[in-house]
Amino acid sequence: MQDKIICLPKRVQPSQNHSSISNVSQAVASTTPLPPPKPSPTNPATVEMKGLKTDLDLQQYSFINQMCYERALHWYAKYFPYLVLIHTLVFMLCSNFWFKFPGSSSKIEHFISILGKCFDSPWTTRALSEVSGEDSEEKDNRKNNMSRSNTIQSGPEGSLVNAQSLKSIPEKFVVDKSTAGALDKKEGEQAKALFEKVKKFRLHVEEGDILYAMYVRQTVLKVIKFLIIIAYNSALVSKVQFTVDCNVDIQDMTGYKNFSCNHTMAHLFSKLSFCYLCFVSIYGLTCLYTLYWLFYRSLREYSFEYVRQETGIDDIPDVKNDFAFMLHMIDQYDPLYSKRFAVFLSEVSENKLKQLNLNNEWTPDKLRQKLQTNAHNRLELPLIMLSGLPDTVFEITELQSLKLEIIKNVMIPATIAQLDNLQELSLHQCSVKIHSAALSFLKENLKVLSVKFDDMRELPPWMYGLRNLEELYLVGSLSHDISKNVTLESLRDLKSLKILSIKSNVSKIPQAVVDVSSHLQKMCIHNDGTKLVMLNNLKKMTNLTELELVHCDLERIPHAVFSLLSLQELDLKENNLKSIEEIVSFQHLRKLTVLKLWHNSITYIPEHIKKLTSLERLAFSHNKIEVLPSHLFLCNKIRYLDLSYNDIRFIPPEIGVLQSLQYFSITCNKVESLPDELYFCKKLKTLKIGKNSLSVLSPKIGNLLFLSYLDVKGNHFEILPPELGDCRALKRAGLVVEDALFETLPSDVREQMKAE
Repeated sequence: MQDKIICLPKRVQPSQNHSSISNVSQAVASTTPLPPPKPSPTNPATVEMKGLKTDLDLQQYSFINQMCYERALHWYAKYFPYLVLIHTLVFMLCSNFWFKFPGSSSKIEHFISILGKCFDSPWTTRALSEVSGEDSEEKDNRKNNMSRSNTIQSGPEGSLVNAQSLKSIPEKFVVDKSTAGALDKKEGEQAKALFEKVKKFRLHVEEGDILYAMYVRQTVLKVIKFLIIIAYNSALVSKVQFTVDCNVDIQDMTGYKNFSCNHTMAHLFSKLSFCYLCFVSIYGLTCLYTLYWLFYRSLREYSFEYVRQETGIDDIPDVKNDFAFMLHMIDQYDPLYSKRFAVFLSEVSENKLKQLNLNNEWTPDKLRQKLQTNAHNRLELPLIMLSGLPDTVFEITELQSLKLEIIKNVMIPATIAQLDNLQELSLHQCSVKIHSAALSFLKENLKVLSVKFDDMRELPPWMYGLRNLEELYLVGSLSHDISKNVTLESLRDLKSLKILSIKSNVSKIPQAVVDVSSHLQKMCIHNDGTKLVMLNNLKKMTNLTELELVHCDLERIPHAVFSLLSLQELDLKENNLKSIEEIVSFQHLRKLTVLKLWHNSITYIPEHIKKLTSLERLAFSHNKIEVLPSHLFLCNKIRYLDLSYNDIRFIPPEIGVLQSLQYFSITCNKVESLPDELYFCKKLKTLKIGKNSLSVLSPKIGNLLFLSYLDVKGNHFEILPPELGDCRALKRAGLVVEDALFETLPSDVREQMKAE
């Protein structure tokens, strides 16, 4: 609106300087000078007002109005509208700068975007509705736990936990369970992406406090501005007057010097200034409350204590810095936003979502396609490098063995009880938790447990309570002094354990193993080169029938072994045995039928091996043996004899004594000829003579009617005897020979071998 001032001449008293004639009074619309007023009869002393008449009347009056507006009118009354505008702009700038500044606006916009998606996500409703369906007993237990934790954390130490935060309003969801469960694949992927966004956003925002600092500064600035406005406006509001005296020295032009003017907008400005003060006061009180809120509460720390208590999602983490500040701000708008947003900060909630997505991906039909038969002849389901354990696994009721490999955060639920045929469980580099009902099921049904671990903490503590467990396989790095390792102390509770295998780096047999020795039938220690000492504890394992001491850096056969009268099989693979003179003591082990001394440095076989008359399987492969003693073949019960990868040059004819021999291997030696007595062993099924220096294969090989596997590759044969055709069990797949050498056989023999 255009601001105006209208002036009229002002009368002066006679006592005033006679040269000062009364002020000219001009009206804006007047076109002629006012006639001199007549003397008042009541006041004859009044000077008659007279002015100079010119042809520029209108210009003179406009000039006087403008002169008086600039000189006589107070600056506050003159510029009041502009001051209001400037103040408003300053307040707007203070309130909105952080929404425009790149360092803060990007965080705010990103947060609002994520917040809205989290609020509207179907997963949020599902996660909270699952909590609402909990048993009342579980809720009561959680409330009791929360009350106890509140009591504990009420001390001065609980800085972050005690930070005031969302006092969440109760949120009741009445959701149909079928609807809650109907989270399709697309919605699941969107929720998964939201979890990743929240993680990255939290990691980025919690590093700084630019939002908090900027908000504090702008609030302080607004409070200061408010105080200044109230102070000077209150002092100057009285300067807005309707009538103003004006003295302008333009007597030569108009004949008047003193004027009385009226400010046309004064009445409106006066009322507006009082209203303006009221509005600014209200705004200022709001700023003061905000300032009090900023400094009274710790806004750089935010606790989800009440959300954890109400939702039952106990792992929602407390946050700090700008992330905490924004959550405090959103609480002032609507606490429900923070409650629903908190779902995406919980690892438990994220794991539930992953589980749901996993179940959608791995249907029962898809899992059945992966079923296979394992080494124990059980129907096995191998799951490798999944994000979790699908619940659909427990719908495959025919499953007998479950193998989990490199799967983090495995939770075995109570539904495992549906697998009535489950007997075997393999956990390879998995961290496993188990439901109490599932543990009860495994205690009764599980027979075989295999655990492969990188860290001792991956050993499941619940495995020590599997009272019906018969076989336990442990693969991983244990401490060298395993006797002091408390993780194995509880093996004594495995009353049904029959087979124990430890593939690790132990230095001695742990006492816990000795505690189960009364019922232990097979023990395997694969030591990866660590020297195994102090084997006297073996003497206590009186019922042991099988013993494997592999890669244990043994230089002698342990004397404690000779006390194991029930021993049937002994495997000393990959040690440093050079001499086996102690083998004579094996004669006391009447039940010993299998002796494996392979992958050592043995140079000769002592003659008193003949005393081991009960031997049926003997393995001397991968040693440094040069001479075979004829006494070896006095062990006439031998069915399996492996002498491969040595330096043997001659096979004694006494080999014909071994009428029970079914497997004979001298692969990769230096043998130049085979005795004809070998072909007296008519029960031979497997004969491996490859990679030697043989030049002739005797036609008597046709006597081996049960021969089904023959390896002759890597020798100096020129032809093969046609008598191979008499070996009716030998087929082309079981004959390992060069193709050119195979072609030397008669065509009918070749066709016979190729026939199925």
